[in-house]
Amino acid sequence: MLGQPLPRQLCSPRNIYAESRPLRSALAGLADKRAASAAVAEPEISTRQADVRASSSSAPEWSSEHKQRNQAFAEKLQGKLILAPLTRGNHLPFRQLCAELGADVTMSEMAFARQLLKQNVVEKARLRIASNEPCYGLQVATNTIAEGVGAAKMAADAGCTWLDLNCGCPIYEAERRGLGAVLLRKPAKLARLAAGIAAESPLPVTIKIRTGVSSSTINCLKVVELLQDCGVAAISIHGRTMEQRYKRAADWDLISTAARSSSIPVIGNGDILTHYEAQRRLQDTGCWGLMSGRGALIKPWIFKEFKDGQELLLSAEDRVGIYHRLVTLMKEYFGADEKGRKKAFYFLPWHFDFFCRYRPYPEQLYGEQSVEQPLIGTRADLANSRIGESLEGLTLLERLLRCSNANAHTGIAEALWDSDDCGQAVQRLHDLAATSLEGWVEAHRSDVREDAVAEG
Repeated sequence: MLGQPLPRQLCSPRNIYAESRPLRSALAGLADKRAASAAVAEPEISTRQADVRASSSSAPEWSSEHKQRNQAFAEKLQGKLILAPLTRGNHLPFRQLCAELGADVTMSEMAFARQLLKQNVVEKARLRIASNEPCYGLQVATNTIAEGVGAAKMAADAGCTWLDLNCGCPIYEAERRGLGAVLLRKPAKLARLAAGIAAESPLPVTIKIRTGVSSSTINCLKVVELLQDCGVAAISIHGRTMEQRYKRAADWDLISTAARSSSIPVIGNGDILTHYEAQRRLQDTGCWGLMSGRGALIKPWIFKEFKDGQELLLSAEDRVGIYHRLVTLMKEYFGADEKGRKKAFYFLPWHFDFFCRYRPYPEQLYGEQSVEQPLIGTRADLANSRIGESLEGLTLLERLLRCSNANAHTGIAEALWDSDDCGQAVQRLHDLAATSLEGWVEAHRSDVREDAVAEG
């Protein structure tokens, strides 16, 4: 349960921070295989002069100071539910909201290191840290040591706690650049990249990976084995391949195998929506900590639930209060004028595509089911008869907040933005539901029918 110590064999510094064997011996076998298959074209990690020096035939001898720094940082992650790096979602106001709702450890969305070093305004925004983020990590995508070290220095200057190297992003923008999850195709090169960055970074370095590129090339256990010797403080594993995206449930058996075989902390990531799912993963897998991504987008209060060990059964009015708080934080960050509104509305309606998926899942009714299938993948009707709901019994406000129509999301965002306080927001949303909800619901039904015909 939450608050209980992890098993002794997992917590022992002798186990987690054992003396690293030279990287040379860990990579020797793979180097021979690589030479034999040189004709296979795959994304290459840069061989700039700085990279070649840092990725020489033997790994750095990690100093006791380096190991102590990693251990001190890892203690900040132990037993925590971490806000995962989220494309589009992890702007500063949303992170602030999650921190207010119990998130002790937060991360940026992925920044392209090369553009960051060129002082790109969008990428530099990832360096801004809210006053209530005590442990904040900058995640970067790169395939060169020099860029990774440069990004780490910028992160340190900005006050970040650590640097995370993204080796799990499946999106095309990363793939076409030879970044993200495609780095998993060459574990030995990835290990040299990680070691080179860790050797010169002023901050602890972590690596985020997926289980592999495809179901036929799952290699996360080999990647974890190699990364143990690279001076990184922790490894986080998203339990799907690059090609799977979110089409299948996360493979927690594989995450558990990696965690129990690793001499450094492993953070598990995938399909965590409820506090009891999170607590079970932490107890059963040997993971050092956990990450929540989509679960946090659906219910930012998941962090408080995890800490308290119980579900917050929030009313529609309660949730409006949380959503209005997000709007207030956006106004403070982006500005309350028309220019600020335009910036905020790149994100705000988008958030309601996740907020509308919230449903209560009491543990006494869904605990056993969650063992068989993650609740985040459960099909949710508008009203759930299993917990005593009926469509007629739902208030207009509740139905509006559960509406999946994109126009409804924009309407909700506008009503919240134009409201001075939570009470006014509730009233505006009631009025909006009374005038527009049925049309939005019917339009959504038509879209669903058309999609079903097209797929048929």
